[in-house]
Amino acid sequence: MPIRVQREDFDIAAEIVTMTAGRQDIGAIVTFTGRVRADEDSVATMTLEHYPGMTEAELSGIEAEAQTRWPLQGSLIVHRVGNLKPGDNIVLVVTASAHRQAAFEAAGFLMDYLKTRAPFWKKETDASGEATWVEAHEGDERAARRWS
Repeated sequence: MPIRVQREDFDIAAEIVTMTAGRQDIGAIVTFTGRVRADEDSVATMTLEHYPGMTEAELSGIEAEAQTRWPLQGSLIVHRVGNLKPGDNIVLVVTASAHRQAAFEAAGFLMDYLKTRAPFWKKETDASGEATWVEAHEGDERAARRWS
């Protein structure tokens, strides 16, 4: 299944092995892994929420769009939900194609969507316990507009 929303961590290498097993038509694999980072705001935890069913449907739709835009041999989106701490994996995007350009562009397209349009709600809590909801940044919005 090219889309998974889950609480548990993922194994990047195992996901690539699964996608490419027995395949000789794949010449390029691009991966992107997003992780919770500790920054100047001292993020202690990040909580990701979603609406089960709706989120998977939305992600399936954008993954299908990537398949129509680029000649991909495979793609995968794994997105975690729940309480995460700095250093934890959040998201994995893997795209595979015969050639690198399609794999790179499709991965960028999927990540720009995930950063700006995917139905996830992120809340960061700092060491003092103060929580704030995270919105997409203007740079993320600008990057996503290139695919319109």
